[in-house]
Amino acid sequence: MAADGGSSSSGQPCVFSPKLHQYLALCAQDGRLRIWNTDSKTLHQEYVPSAHLSATCTCISWGPCRTVKEGPQRKKRKSEAGHAGEQVDMLALGTAVGSIIIYSTVKGALHCTLDGGHSGGVNSVQWHPKDSLLYSGSDDTHIVEWDLQTGKTRCKWKADRSSVTSMCVSPDGKLLLSAGQTIKMWDLETKEVYRKFTGHATAVTTLRFATTRPPETNGLYFLSGASHDRLLSVWQVREDGKDKNSVVSFTLTDEPQHIDLITSCGKEEALRLAVVCKDGQLHLFEHFLNGPCKKPLSPTCTVQMSGVEDTPLPIPLLATALTKDTSSLLLAYGSRLQPVMERVEVNTAERHVCLSRDVHSTLSLTMETTLSKVKTPIVNSKSKVLLPGLPGHQAPVKAPLGSEKRKKGTDTKEMSIEERLGEIGLSEGGAKGAPSLQTDNFAVLLVQGLESKDANILNKVFQTRKDVLIKKTVSRLPLPAILPLVEEITKRMQGHPYTAVLMVRWLKAVLIQHTSYLSSLPDLVSQLGVLYHMIESRVKMFHKLSKLHGKLYLFMTQVATSDPDKKVTDVDHTAKLVYEEESSDEDEASGDEGLPDEDSDNWEEEEGMADEKMECQDKEADEGLRTELKENGDSDMDPGNESEEE
Repeated sequence: MAADGGSSSSGQPCVFSPKLHQYLALCAQDGRLRIWNTDSKTLHQEYVPSAHLSATCTCISWGPCRTVKEGPQRKKRKSEAGHAGEQVDMLALGTAVGSIIIYSTVKGALHCTLDGGHSGGVNSVQWHPKDSLLYSGSDDTHIVEWDLQTGKTRCKWKADRSSVTSMCVSPDGKLLLSAGQTIKMWDLETKEVYRKFTGHATAVTTLRFATTRPPETNGLYFLSGASHDRLLSVWQVREDGKDKNSVVSFTLTDEPQHIDLITSCGKEEALRLAVVCKDGQLHLFEHFLNGPCKKPLSPTCTVQMSGVEDTPLPIPLLATALTKDTSSLLLAYGSRLQPVMERVEVNTAERHVCLSRDVHSTLSLTMETTLSKVKTPIVNSKSKVLLPGLPGHQAPVKAPLGSEKRKKGTDTKEMSIEERLGEIGLSEGGAKGAPSLQTDNFAVLLVQGLESKDANILNKVFQTRKDVLIKKTVSRLPLPAILPLVEEITKRMQGHPYTAVLMVRWLKAVLIQHTSYLSSLPDLVSQLGVLYHMIESRVKMFHKLSKLHGKLYLFMTQVATSDPDKKVTDVDHTAKLVYEEESSDEDEASGDEGLPDEDSDNWEEEEGMADEKMECQDKEADEGLRTELKENGDSDMDPGNESEEE
């Protein structure tokens, strides 16, 4: 059996109505609620809340199908009596300001508004399958139980230390799952924790019960998905309490955005699961839940949508709904403003299925058939317009934009938006002079620059040298922007060395903050191969450069230690002090042995002359010492000591 109520907690919630899937509810960014009829593929209802701009819709959930009475009705036949209770009515919308809007599709108007329960934004709303109760989880870490008959709070309790990001009520209405990063199972009668589970590393965005068996039989399973996580985890509720870790994992190509499943009622019945990922792909799974499975399970079939152009572009899938027929699917794809709904037959025996559709022709056909409520008057250039002021005053009439370019017979043809922008000068060439976006948040600027590939924005961000600012900016980046940032850093590191020095700081911050995310990428080696080889080639020269740097450092320190103010201009060759050792006679005797005997007489004369010169030099030295001592204030020297020194 299928789950009674569908829910969605993505950026723009989108979900099919339960059981018959007659309607598709979609909330836009401006807070408008649009309900599309899947059979006629037309807009069924549109509701604009009074505070739709400030209180944007954050989550949406269909209520269980109930019997709806609309005044006096004729007596129904037996064949029609069974369909009376299958009508879907209520729709709950959680808002960013903490209020909850209950909308009635039967009345086509607001049913009631639930206020005063939360002080933060509502992240998840879930209906009780039997009673007129509604449960909501918020950023204020609390869960509120609402009584829809009175429109007031019935019970409120603290669920977690962090925000409550997702919830799910069991099919029998006895248990409630709530999650922030850890998952808790609550007993709705006592409002106490029944079980605790490990959860995910990031905030849990999806919780769904996979089976309808009671927990006492060890047959109760549920699945969970988290933001920036490409795995769906399945958890088993065991009677012995040994159930903190997941037992089965389903692999995805991106984080889950929309989930629909057909629950398993017994061990002999397989779980059927359809997951629409953030990248626009649809994955189908079929698995028998009977204990743990070590290896992650791959999808049995993957469905993609593409255009019919020469170079086909992918068409994103928005939501899907499973039917009793295993080969039939209900798909919603294309634009969120005007989605295309289609029931398709998919051959699940093939691993990959690609469906080609011409979305543009479908949208243009729908736009042509609709009647425009705004009429633009056609002004003739010969007409005269009278204005208040001087009598007989005639104002020049400006023809509408592009009227000069219109040909005969095309007066009633309306110009496209591109032509109008070209006429008023707001095309790409005219927008160059527009002022750039000013903001102090470097993380927002960096994401904008990476998405638009604007070199001016990126240069402004990358020029910072403050390590603290770089660290905070990288830590605030969303995970999908990490890989484009690494690619941009790699490209800039291959340029000028000055730029490479700045980029190394950003690369260091990325590796410190987001190594766990980068290591989880399956094709990390191919994506970071260029960066790895570039670093490897530069590291090869590092040893030689270190040696050269060390030698230059020693040389420059020796030059720096010398006194730069001491400049030698004239060199004085006269000796300031001459010292003679006592062993000079022995040296002379040893030196005489090698001299010839012919000049022995002359040698004695030379020795006498040398002795006289030495005595004169000693006297000059003594006089120099005396003058220095007098200058230093040591003129009181004893004469006896002087004679001894002489």
